[in-house]
Amino acid sequence: MRRLLVFVALISCLPLIAFQTPRAAPAAAPTIEHFLSPGYPTQVVSATKVDRIAWTAYERGARNVYTAAPPEFRPLKLTRFNDDDGLELSDLAISADGSTVVFVRGTQPNRAGWIANPTGDPAGAERTFWAAKTAGGAPWRLGEGTTPELSPNGRSVLYAKDGQIYRYEIGPRSAPAAAAAAAPGASASRAAAAPRASGNTTTPLIKAWGTNLAPRWSPDGTKIAFVSNRVDHSFVGVYDVRARTVTFLSPSVDHDTSPTWSPDSKRIAFIRRPGTPFAQQAHSGIGGLGNPNGPAFNPLAALSGQNGRGGRGGGGGGRNNRGDAAEPQVAARPGLTTAAFAGGYVMSFWVADAATGEGKEFWHDAKGDKDWVNINAIQWAGTDRVVFQAEPEEWVRMYSVRVSASDPEPTMLTPGDGAVEHTAISADGTLLFYTTNAGDIERRHLWKVPTAGGQAEQVTKGDTIETYPAVLASARQVAVLGGDATRPFGVGLVSATGGVAKYVYPSLADFPIDSEVVPQLVLTRADDGLEIHNQIFLPKDLQPGQKRPAIVFVHGGPVRQMLLGYHYMHFYHIAYAVNQWLASQGYIVMSINYRSGIGYGKSFRMAPNTAGRGNAEYQDVLAGGRYLQSRPDVDANRIGIWGLSYGGVLTSQALARNSDLFKAGVDLAGVHLWGSSLDPGNVSYESSTIAAIDTWKSPVLLIQGDDDRNVQFSQMTGLVQLLRAHGVHHELIVFPDDTHETLLHKRYLYAFNRLSEFMGRFLRGAAPRTTEAPPK
Repeated sequence: MRRLLVFVALISCLPLIAFQTPRAAPAAAPTIEHFLSPGYPTQVVSATKVDRIAWTAYERGARNVYTAAPPEFRPLKLTRFNDDDGLELSDLAISADGSTVVFVRGTQPNRAGWIANPTGDPAGAERTFWAAKTAGGAPWRLGEGTTPELSPNGRSVLYAKDGQIYRYEIGPRSAPAAAAAAAPGASASRAAAAPRASGNTTTPLIKAWGTNLAPRWSPDGTKIAFVSNRVDHSFVGVYDVRARTVTFLSPSVDHDTSPTWSPDSKRIAFIRRPGTPFAQQAHSGIGGLGNPNGPAFNPLAALSGQNGRGGRGGGGGGRNNRGDAAEPQVAARPGLTTAAFAGGYVMSFWVADAATGEGKEFWHDAKGDKDWVNINAIQWAGTDRVVFQAEPEEWVRMYSVRVSASDPEPTMLTPGDGAVEHTAISADGTLLFYTTNAGDIERRHLWKVPTAGGQAEQVTKGDTIETYPAVLASARQVAVLGGDATRPFGVGLVSATGGVAKYVYPSLADFPIDSEVVPQLVLTRADDGLEIHNQIFLPKDLQPGQKRPAIVFVHGGPVRQMLLGYHYMHFYHIAYAVNQWLASQGYIVMSINYRSGIGYGKSFRMAPNTAGRGNAEYQDVLAGGRYLQSRPDVDANRIGIWGLSYGGVLTSQALARNSDLFKAGVDLAGVHLWGSSLDPGNVSYESSTIAAIDTWKSPVLLIQGDDDRNVQFSQMTGLVQLLRAHGVHHELIVFPDDTHETLLHKRYLYAFNRLSEFMGRFLRGAAPRTTEAPPK
């Protein structure tokens, strides 16, 4: 503490020759609370038989469901969950007739089966299904579950549990139950919980051997397709709701997945891959070979007499624990170590009669193919097509093939140099709407194309951003989530023929839009010559000749891309607002899209020697820091850095490797040791932050929840021991029972106010100020 006080005193006494403190902000300067005040839509869906949409929204920590219909599309709030309680809303679905919505309340369980409980409720947390009528009235709780599948008529919900398929029936509610749910204070999950829906929820609707999952209603609501995983093979089954019978589609020894219904509910298309060969059975501990050498048994090594010597270790990618090159791979032995269909191909599309189960193959890849082998899902479109996403070349695109005939090659639907991210198919299946950065690499826009192939048309253009399309039943309009450089994301309606989105949610009445700036694109080059795209936020009151402190932001992922505008992912929407807020405080802020991120093609995303294989992406961050040092409006001695997750990785790397450049940082839930090797000769260790602990001099603020499901909390625990041992100034915020990205709005506010205070002390020499205890 004595060293810290001396350090702060010295900073406060430094002559301000090159560094000019910006004019003091007015008393009414916007706070982070203002920048994070608008509701943020997280998901939007549309009905298939009527023009109606529904969406979920995050509103200062409260999560709610809305609906809207033409002509005005005036938002109608269907729920009254008014507490900042950390209960996420997800899996929103709307019935075909638009009368009913269902959604899930509560987080996904972690690896130990634990539902996040960030408020520390001694009764614990739960993950439950809820339903609501779009005409209005209070919602009601159906019961516990995950991944609901709403019937087309909105009368029942399917879900998988313990390997079987269950159902909740959505019946009419009693007046007392409705009154109880609508009563004051009913926003808490248990206070608002109405009696469960009618129907038997303790006995499976479909009980079959294996692990049964992914139920899918037929469009007419009379049948249910599902996947029955039998470990070494899997079936697609069809349950007839009226006859109460199960039919398996062309059963074989192979793995069948991704069932998708034809519009007339008579056929099902699915993906088939070869069954599990003996060597892979042995490695998994199944079949006649068992698992002779335990969990680490390597069947390829056993077959070659190597007795399970591993070729990888410590997260070092293609190197072993000594840091040497990986041992040569054992040659594949077809049929024993690898599996393929006759003809040598390994992936095929099938179609089967839903009533009889008789099926046939209608498309497959070629022998030795690497372009189509990673297709994971198909969707029926129109009367005779399935569409799917693939990345055979540089960009993720959408393709289609005919069901009635074998096409030699899939039809490419989405042209241009840009990746397809979010898609929606019109109710009649003839049009694919998709969002992409083709033609505008730093943003996302809406396009459309016939699912049978043809000319793709751009629907939205300009400096806006549109994502997550939901096509209305009439196909005259498309609902999107979008915004721009200064407008936070909202729910908008776009004409299917093109134009500008009309936003119906949220209200921006209290939002400080006049305090925002439009970020500029800046290109830098790393030491190896790779071009990196960045955004820079310049304060509005920046005057010629001034030098300001600067802050680098590094996104997480790494499969992310920050845009020239608000982001479509919740945390990065928040992070963009934080960067705007920091710019309003007088900082020059630079957001770096380092290699391994999306948006710039497969070669950029799969750049070599990243992460524990060599940490190549750090040079992109270093190039950004050096660029800031070279700017005449930046004080080269006042540059900080912050980021979450992979951004935390690179924040800690910057502080450890280049304390001469990065003077302070805020590391949220970063990884500090790749793999598990502590051998200085191991490439994974040398690629880690802790390998440079001896040169870490800059102060750091560390923030993480200890129920993090993305980065183990032990990464924080281990780093703190090293920082203590090396006398590095660090401050710590731990959120008990919270996740990778905090679930509580009040914790966001606390964390970012602490970030601002911390950066102010070490980049501006501001006096420390007392901060309240972290919110519980």
